[in-house]
Amino acid sequence: MTFRRLFLLLPLALSLVSCNTVKTTGNNAFHFSRRFVTQEIPRASRFVWKGVTGVFGGNDASFWYADDMAGRPSVVINLSEQMVYLFKGGQLAGGSPISSGAEGYDTRPGKYHVLDKDIDHKSSIYGDYEDFNGNVIMQNINNRIDRRPPGTRFEGAKMYYFMRIYGGVGMHQGYLPGYAASHGCIRLPAGMAEKFYREVRVGTPVEVVP
Repeated sequence: MTFRRLFLLLPLALSLVSCNTVKTTGNNAFHFSRRFVTQEIPRASRFVWKGVTGVFGGNDASFWYADDMAGRPSVVINLSEQMVYLFKGGQLAGGSPISSGAEGYDTRPGKYHVLDKDIDHKSSIYGDYEDFNGNVIMQNINNRIDRRPPGTRFEGAKMYYFMRIYGGVGMHQGYLPGYAASHGCIRLPAGMAEKFYREVRVGTPVEVVP
């Protein structure tokens, strides 16, 4: 076999190898061809947003086809996979890695709805104590526990594209270290948080499965 013929056959061989099946579990288990849905999900261990680097546990499994699909939206958050999925009209339309609640702050499984949306949301509990020039004096504090030093003010953690599902818990843009690490919220990378925010509305069903 000549080198030229081998080179021409190589793309076909690669496409056959890549047709694996992804299985996602929940109350309604579903299967889909990774190649068909994602056109080959790109592998990447890191992303950078406004100078902040995050990781996806070695595999950026995000994908998005919602822009070309119609139907009522719904969301499934799979805690064991650390993934969130968007459905439109019952069809899988997108997915993204997440970071859910760390041990002791576990994101609660159940069936919910999007209660409200706030594109520029800030936490009322977690954040920093800053002086009045904006310099951080105490970082990553809980203002219910950590006393505010004199001459400082509380600045809530930024949670852009916030979609609340129960209590103070919701989906929003945030840092993904590659494992469950939040105070209960569901963090998404910036680009995917914006996409989910655009697609869901108040009342959209959200199911959190273990």
